[in-house]
Amino acid sequence: MSESTTSAGDFIADTVKADNESGLYSGRVQTRFPPEPNGYLHIGHAKAITADFGIAEQFGGTCNLRFDDTNPDTEETEYVESIIDDIEWLGFHPNQVFYASDYFEALYTWAEELITKGLAYVDDQDQETIQTQRGGFGKPGVESPYRERTIEENMDLFRRMRAGEYADGARVLRAKIDMQSDNMQLRDPVMYRIRRGFHHRTGDTWVIYPTYDWAHGQSDALEGVTHSMCTLEFVTNRPLYDWYLSHLELPYEKPQQLEFARLELTHTVTSKRKLRQLIEDGIVDGWDDPRMPTLQGLRRRGYPATAIRAFCAHIGINKTNSRHTLEELESFVRTELNRSAQRRMAVIRPLKLVIDNWPTEDGRTIGEARDAGDSPVPITTWFDINNNPENPADGTRRVPFTGELWIEQDDFAEVPPPKFFRLSVGREVRLRGAFLVTATEVIKDAEGNLLEVRATYDPASEGGNAPDGRKVKSTMHWVSATHGLDAEVRLYERLFSTEVPGETTGDPLDDLTENSVEVLAAKVEPALAPGDGVTPGQAGVEPGQAGVEPGQVSVEPGQVVQFERLGYFAADSRTPMLFHRTVGLRDEWATLQRKS
Repeated sequence: MSESTTSAGDFIADTVKADNESGLYSGRVQTRFPPEPNGYLHIGHAKAITADFGIAEQFGGTCNLRFDDTNPDTEETEYVESIIDDIEWLGFHPNQVFYASDYFEALYTWAEELITKGLAYVDDQDQETIQTQRGGFGKPGVESPYRERTIEENMDLFRRMRAGEYADGARVLRAKIDMQSDNMQLRDPVMYRIRRGFHHRTGDTWVIYPTYDWAHGQSDALEGVTHSMCTLEFVTNRPLYDWYLSHLELPYEKPQQLEFARLELTHTVTSKRKLRQLIEDGIVDGWDDPRMPTLQGLRRRGYPATAIRAFCAHIGINKTNSRHTLEELESFVRTELNRSAQRRMAVIRPLKLVIDNWPTEDGRTIGEARDAGDSPVPITTWFDINNNPENPADGTRRVPFTGELWIEQDDFAEVPPPKFFRLSVGREVRLRGAFLVTATEVIKDAEGNLLEVRATYDPASEGGNAPDGRKVKSTMHWVSATHGLDAEVRLYERLFSTEVPGETTGDPLDDLTENSVEVLAAKVEPALAPGDGVTPGQAGVEPGQAGVEPGQVSVEPGQVVQFERLGYFAADSRTPMLFHRTVGLRDEWATLQRKS
């Protein structure tokens, strides 16, 4: 793994180093990443993944993947598969893959051991009553009337719970700790509940399921985990984690729980329940919608795994919760893509530019042919343009140029405002890597809508430089109208309009951006065709006629390229000629840093 895997000097690394020096685990380091398979991983999980796997790697240890599959009602094999895929995509490889369900029998046996020691009992009360009796901070708890059942009665009832004799919710098994503890987690927590549901691995074998707190620490112990890392909200759970382990015979040294700050981003919600609601309400198209903070969504949008890892290493592992700006993450994405992404030209809001003095195949100029009422066939010339100025080894590509081009609507102004240096009538500009052109007139329809701009070019300025050394103040990108391919481009706004969604109303969905995606019909250069060099099914385009030979220059599904002057765009992983804007070119985080 790269140097971005862990952050130097974090307190967990210091703890592990001290444990190694003391011989606590005989120099052994074993961690685990324990997601619940009830949804797709999101950006917050990326920090936990880099921490769990990074610490293990830093100290020559191992990290396992363990699915916390203790809730049959919400867990699915689909989520298991997506989690494994996401971890591999981030660049990490679990030493082994386990499931909490692997330990259901061992957990049950240990539960009986606690009953035998008088440290667990069966409670017949419903969940609401139990919750009420737990009291609150400064409010004493009330002991269950079933708390003093005999060991024999508790064992009999617990075994009958397993046998399926009781209805869902009729009874629970609780740990017998201290109903007056200042730590609410120690007020006789529930260990098992009756819940009939088809489990994705064990089917209908079990009708009782362990709670997270009971399954988690014991699973760590069974696997030999040394350092069990989790986020800060589990600080109050640590005494319970330790209490369970201290009352059991363990196969390895007792693991220790270490808590660190979770990753929070502005304009972002990572609650799986809220993310699922976005899907169910039709606000987004699925877990991999490019607006989603899921790793699948970020991946489809074009975020590189290396950038996410570098960002996680940058924010570090600490003990204080804080909210990072989305612009900060985007800055890491932009830095990586600036280095790695090849450049291409695309026009996302097309306006036709016609060069009147450009030659046609019959020897006339475009203007002469048009004046005669004919449809001109412009001559095609080719320019070699750099694929990536940041990496000369990427070489060049051949880009076709004709006298009929597409330019951006924003690059022309009939009445230019102050400090507008792009194209207007009478003004000369540079077309990227091609020629200098001067606009001469505009053509409109009967309603006054702009149809095209007429221009002339300087034949002596081939490559974009005038022989007399005259200067122009603007360089514009373009696409040949003859060779350009049709593409769909999607531009995204923040899914949530406020920095902290729900801060005012309590419901993040109240702060949804009204229109978070704009879909545009774009024109793109031939090198943006999919893998065979042509757009499948494009009218009038046969293989080898799209401006490039099949396989010569193309874009693969998921590949990110820079649309010159517009930003970074990812080719959709499923639909050819669909591009998602990953990030723009302007580094907003750097601007924020300068202002702070």
